[in-house]
Amino acid sequence: MPTPEPVSQTVSAPESIEQKFLRLRDQWKADTAHVSSTSQLVLHPAYQAIIGMGPIAVPLLLRELERRVDFWFWALHAITGVDPSPPEFRGDGEKMAKAWLAWGKSQSY
Repeated sequence: MPTPEPVSQTVSAPESIEQKFLRLRDQWKADTAHVSSTSQLVLHPAYQAIIGMGPIAVPLLLRELERRVDFWFWALHAITGVDPSPPEFRGDGEKMAKAWLAWGKSQSY
């Protein structure tokens, strides 16, 4: 009777927090590239999963804002419970991003 071939099992390393964030970010961006509805953007499962990552995602979200203004303000507010942008900044992504980045520095992110 022939000896059975050994079963090859590929064990991948667990996904890091950053890898998970980047995967979810890329999925969200790809799936919502042509979406203009705020509710559709923030209710997308990948965006919600980023929020579900909790405070550990805050530095990653701030890093994203540093690179490019994007729709991360909702997620940051949902995770932190704060909004450092004054009402007069609403609609001005650059000013809102600067307010969040200043807040992040003040909070040692």
